[in-house]
Amino acid sequence: MNGIKLTSQTLIVLLLMLTAAGCGGGSIAMERGASKVPEVQVKAAGPEPEQPAESCNAIIEWVDFLMINGIKYQYNYEGTGKTADDQLGEKVGEVSYMLNDHACTDHVEKDGNAAFLPIGTEIFAMKGYKPEFRVIASNKVYEVMDNPKAATLGQLLDIEGKVDKVGLESAKDGSPIGDFSAEASAQFIQELLPLQHVGFNQVYEKIKHESGVFLRVHLLDGTSFRLVYYPEGNGFTAGAFGTDSLKALIMEQQAQIKAAAGLDK
Repeated sequence: MNGIKLTSQTLIVLLLMLTAAGCGGGSIAMERGASKVPEVQVKAAGPEPEQPAESCNAIIEWVDFLMINGIKYQYNYEGTGKTADDQLGEKVGEVSYMLNDHACTDHVEKDGNAAFLPIGTEIFAMKGYKPEFRVIASNKVYEVMDNPKAATLGQLLDIEGKVDKVGLESAKDGSPIGDFSAEASAQFIQELLPLQHVGFNQVYEKIKHESGVFLRVHLLDGTSFRLVYYPEGNGFTAGAFGTDSLKALIMEQQAQIKAAAGLDK
């Protein structure tokens, strides 16, 4: 199978596969949680047809995403639960087009698009976070995947002062292995947030076919999200390259945690 053909339009919206290998809610997630970037062939984006699925001869597995105000979000199904009404902030938009059963592989995502949310679904800011980082729709937390206006990871991820700890997870099944020390967790976040946000496309060129280190950032409100770090390319799937000191910190903590857990590597 040929390698993935990525564009800014197709990066997180669709992954076309000949067999269904769903991840979470029936969709294949191109997310921070992938141990390797999936090698799939994606059709180049063209003019948006918004045609019914029956005219599309492809088998499509959509990422559970939405797009509003130029920002693409993905459902954080592993690190968040169903939201309550008192978590809803101001309304920031609503769904105007559902891709599932309606769009084909040449669809170009735009504001108001969602993979599985019906037309008219309201989108709200999430209290405690900037809407550029997290929003709520249909009682689910959608977390930023791509924000072209974010210059740093600190602007992409609204987590400064909100982190409890950083954990290490298995790259095989995502199960927890252990946690960074309190000092290492604080240093990790301190060095992570100033990193320049270059976008996933640039990082992908350096991390092709490389296995990643699964990290989970646990927030003070009990929610969490996954970051994957690729040491050879020194890159994060959040769309940034690390520093030498940050790489050393991650690899040192990984070695200590795995040794304590009785794992060789």
